[in-house]
Amino acid sequence: MDLKEWFANRKKPKEDQNLAPKLPMSNEEYCALWKPCFQCRELLYVRDLRTNMSVCPKCKYHFRIGADERIEQLADEGSFHELDAKMTSSDPLGFIDTESYTKKQQDAERKTGLRDAVITGICKINGEEVALGIMDFAYFGGSMGSVVGEKVTRLIEKAIEKRIGVIIISSSGGARMQEGLLSLMQMAKTSSALKSLADEGLLYISLLCEPTFGGVTASFAMLGDIIIAEPGARIGFAGRRVIEETIRQKLPNDFQTAEYLLKHGQVDMVVDRLSLKDTLGKLLNFHKNDGNSALAGAKKKDKVGSRA
Repeated sequence: MDLKEWFANRKKPKEDQNLAPKLPMSNEEYCALWKPCFQCRELLYVRDLRTNMSVCPKCKYHFRIGADERIEQLADEGSFHELDAKMTSSDPLGFIDTESYTKKQQDAERKTGLRDAVITGICKINGEEVALGIMDFAYFGGSMGSVVGEKVTRLIEKAIEKRIGVIIISSSGGARMQEGLLSLMQMAKTSSALKSLADEGLLYISLLCEPTFGGVTASFAMLGDIIIAEPGARIGFAGRRVIEETIRQKLPNDFQTAEYLLKHGQVDMVVDRLSLKDTLGKLLNFHKNDGNSALAGAKKKDKVGSRA
C-alpha cells in the first residue's frame, strides 16, 4: 500500500460518519438537568440529587418525592406487591368549581400516572415483611378521599390477616373537599381499623413527610405506636397563617416543623432519609422478636393456668 492510498483510507471513515454538528440545548432541556434547593438556593445536578435520595448535600433539605421513588428507596428490590391498584374515586356529589371533579381527577391521573393519592402493598424492608402505604402529594395535594381511606383500611386488614406490621407514609393537605362528608368519614374508618390492629398486638409506624396537615393529621397520621418525621417536614392541622390570624399572635419560626414537634413530645424521632430504611428495618425486627416473645409468654401462662 502506497502513501497516497493509506491517506485515502484514513479519510474515508470520517466522510462516512457524516456527523451533524450538535445544537445547543434549549432552556427547558438545560433546566431539566438542574434543580435549585428551596432552602439554601444551591443549584443541584438532578442525577446527583436523586442518587442522594433527593436530599440536598449542602443543607440536608429533604425534597418532596413521589410514591414510586419512596418504594424504590425503602422496599427490598422486587419485593413490593401492590394492593387494590385499580381502585378509583367516583363523583358522588357531582362537584363542580372551575372544572368538574371528574375532569380534575383525569388531569391528576395523566400528570402523575396514579389513580389516587395513595399506593398500598406488601413488601419487605431489610428482609422484614410489612404492609406499606405511601401517600403522594403530587396527586390532588395528597388529599384524603374515599379511595385513600378505603385503601388504607384494606391495607390494615391485610396486615391483620398476615400478622405483620404496618407503615404508612403521610404527605397530605388534608381531607378532599370535592367528596364532602364522604371524605371526612375516612378519618373514623381508618382510626377504627388501627384500633383493630392494636387489639391484635401488631405494630403501626407512622412516617410524617412534608407536608402533613388536616384530616390526615387528625386521624391515622398521628396514631402510630411509633411516629417518625423527616427533617424539616411541616406537620399540623390548620396552617400557620390561619392560626396566627385566629389567635392574633406571632408563632415561633420553627412552629409545626418536625423538630418543633419532637421538642414538644408529639413525635418520637426525626430520621434523615438516608438512614430511614435501616431505622425502619431495625424497628420491625425488634418488635417482631418482642411480639413473638410476648406471644410465647402468653401461651405459656395459659398452659400453666389450664394445668392448675
